[in-house]
Amino acid sequence: MFDAHMDEVGGMVRRIAPGGLLTMQLLGGFLDQVLIDKRWTILGSKGPVTAVTGIRSVHTVAAEERSRLIPRDMIFLDVGARPAAEVVALGISPGDPIVPCSAVEIMSGGVRDVGKAWDDRVGRAVVIEAMRRLKETGHPNQIFVAATVQEEIGLRGARTAADIIKPDVGIAIEAGVTGDMPGSPAEASQARLGGGPGIFLFDSSTIPNRKFVALVKAVAAAERIPLQLDLVQGYGDDSGAIQATDGGVPTVNLVVPGRSLHAHNGIIDRGDFDRMVELVVALIRRLDAKTVAELKDFTPR
Repeated sequence: MFDAHMDEVGGMVRRIAPGGLLTMQLLGGFLDQVLIDKRWTILGSKGPVTAVTGIRSVHTVAAEERSRLIPRDMIFLDVGARPAAEVVALGISPGDPIVPCSAVEIMSGGVRDVGKAWDDRVGRAVVIEAMRRLKETGHPNQIFVAATVQEEIGLRGARTAADIIKPDVGIAIEAGVTGDMPGSPAEASQARLGGGPGIFLFDSSTIPNRKFVALVKAVAAAERIPLQLDLVQGYGDDSGAIQATDGGVPTVNLVVPGRSLHAHNGIIDRGDFDRMVELVVALIRRLDAKTVAELKDFTPR
């Protein structure tokens, strides 16, 4: 099972206030700091509508308030409407999806991209490119590709997909978390942009199969691909759900490092992406029947 999730952190319309402003139910993990003064897209019944999480003008904010964090329950969306009836006329109603509005751009250095939802757009891109190459060269497997949903609110799609697929092994492709920003605690993450693809040895949802981890390391070494090892608290991924199905499935979570994730302007390094594709292609070519049987053999030795 070759997995990457399709959903991104976002929200849904919660309530339309009489004056035409909206409240938002957040879906997935956001820092309150990233929510203010941002553009969003509401997917209403009549098409997309641009919205802004508004902020009071500095001229009207008392000096003692200017450095305070605005909590999420005080944030409103403004779609430019006046009474609530105008909001309804736009095709907006409670429950409509809300997603960050942020275009992808290649940054000035030419090797890094900025945009939203690298978690997990970058994972899906790895899966697509890896499958294209494997189709050209062949491999000794039957691969089921799962593009799952609701990962950000509890790994739900991966569980239902794994229940149907019943995989022998699972490979999840995700956006990793870098620790190379100023102020990041030393133990928060060991990964950095441009350091190559990564593998999680621990996160809050899973501890990967040790033999599978050893295989990934061996493949990376054979292909001369730098592999970043990381353990991250407060992070869950689809491999945790896949692992817990069908009596236990050997899984790994491979990651393309990302900076400033779960925000409008995350950053990835194209070299990390390219090396991840190379690693995944080489790994899947190694997963013949004998190798898979060894990964699934838990006989005490």
